[in-house]
Amino acid sequence: MKLRYIIIVLVALLFSSCNKFLDIRPTGMIIARTGEDYRALLTDKYSLVPSDRSLTDLRTNDVKIDFSKSTNSSDYKKWYLDLWTWTDFNRDELSKYFDWQGYYEISYIANYIIEHKNEIEEASVAEINQLVGESYMLRAYMHFLLVNLYAPAYTKCTPSITKGIPLQLRADIRDVLRCSSVAQVYNQIMQDIDAAEGYMNVEKWEKGYTYRFSKITANALRARVALYMGNWQLAYTEAQKVIAKYPDLEDLNTSSVMPNDYESVESILALEKEVVDFPINNEKKGFVWLSDDLLENFDIDLSSLDSRTPVVEYIDLRLLSGQISRAQLKGKYYGYDSGNKLFYLNPLGRDLNKYRCTFRAAEFYLIASEAANELDNSTDAKQYLKDLMIKRFNSESYERKATLIDAMDKDALRTEILNERRREFALQGHTWFDLRRTTQPKIEKVYTENGEVQTYTLEANDDRYTLRLPSEAVAANPELEIWSY
Repeated sequence: MKLRYIIIVLVALLFSSCNKFLDIRPTGMIIARTGEDYRALLTDKYSLVPSDRSLTDLRTNDVKIDFSKSTNSSDYKKWYLDLWTWTDFNRDELSKYFDWQGYYEISYIANYIIEHKNEIEEASVAEINQLVGESYMLRAYMHFLLVNLYAPAYTKCTPSITKGIPLQLRADIRDVLRCSSVAQVYNQIMQDIDAAEGYMNVEKWEKGYTYRFSKITANALRARVALYMGNWQLAYTEAQKVIAKYPDLEDLNTSSVMPNDYESVESILALEKEVVDFPINNEKKGFVWLSDDLLENFDIDLSSLDSRTPVVEYIDLRLLSGQISRAQLKGKYYGYDSGNKLFYLNPLGRDLNKYRCTFRAAEFYLIASEAANELDNSTDAKQYLKDLMIKRFNSESYERKATLIDAMDKDALRTEILNERRREFALQGHTWFDLRRTTQPKIEKVYTENGEVQTYTLEANDDRYTLRLPSEAVAANPELEIWSY
């Protein structure tokens, strides 16, 4: 990006001791004028979209941690233990957490572009409209992530009277924001998606630019939002539109490309980067391992891992290769450390920058399946589920799975769809949000260090399924805590 595109409205959002919600500090001397200037500004904000959606996986029951097996155990413990144990208060000062500040910085710039659309020079109407549409999508997506981190799940509260998060809808540093209701936030997200859909005109970006929103991403985000709301008809309709445009799935029986690779046939929007501290390979040992609970969801007998031929019910190619022996306990998504007898996330041991995924086709097959099931359309629900599974299991295992699915009633099918979401999206930033919007189960985790064992418990429907507003944000703006409905 050329230096002259550093723009006065590039901001540092600082939670200071003042009573403003945002403290905006100019960092340049040149004001955006041309379409190229505004594209550079938007590109900068795309690059700053937090990747902490995947960090939510540490709060799930999909992972266990063992810092002793890491080459950077002391720092990793400070950075991640509090997240894993749901310690949101009095956490270590070095603890990684979620980027409240970053989401609002990006929304501020999206607002700036929307508000200045009539002042953009040296750009066609189509180019300006695309910039504005992407800005509406970016604002919608930032608010969507925030409300699903910092507010109760839409399906687990009374949205019209439940405290949500602040809506930032203007690029005005004088605004002192208060929280809106969960319903108001979701309504605004949907309005922004509708607005974006009216402006965007790029059907599909070429390779290298797929981090940008395109027309189909409006349907994709609307489908996901509707799923989280339990609006089954809308989720189903929008997911079908996405599948019509992106029907292809990576076949793990034949393909060497990971589905969450930005070059995958499944890739729709390659914006957010996977968390990079999860892998284990020859150069760097990570600390995150698949939990026994998740492995059992893959129907593997954990007690048989020491045997020459471990006992597995199905050959799920995400976890296992076609031949089952201790030497073959490695799938497309996960690998096996025979010395530690632990499974680890495999893909991130390769080119870390390739694994960028906000939307990919598999998600919409599963949304369509779940929504169809809730709409009592068992035929389509089962077919969409099987369409994905045939690409993830070997042929024999798929045939047996398909037979079981065809015999399932609505409740059993609901469980199987959620289990398949868990298998497909583990450690990819979906599972925590699925737990929040569905069962909010009790989770127990055991942490061992120097022979000492400590158990941590997240109770069913625990308040910690919702993050508290950051203390530094409340200190900067006490209005955040004022809530009347």
